[in-house]
Amino acid sequence: MSALTAPMSIKLASDLRERLNQLAMNRKRTSHALAREAIERFIESEEAHDQMRQEALASWQEYQETGLHLTGGEVGQWLATWGTTEEKPAPPSHT
Repeated sequence: MSALTAPMSIKLASDLRERLNQLAMNRKRTSHALAREAIERFIESEEAHDQMRQEALASWQEYQETGLHLTGGEVGQWLATWGTTEEKPAPPSHT
């Protein structure tokens, strides 16, 4: 066994296990490979969610401390210029 991997045992409901086995057979892959990929995707998704939540909380904290913000309309007008020859820089924040 590689030092980069560690065994793990997961108990699945029998119907879920059958579905996994069927999917593995349809994809010509092992159920182990599909389960490992699903766990990896789940962890990446949850980590991204946690990161976004931390960034949102930091933004909220900064807003509470400074009062600086942009309105939805200001952001919408700015975003409407993206990908055009008239692309504008982000508008300045204000109180």
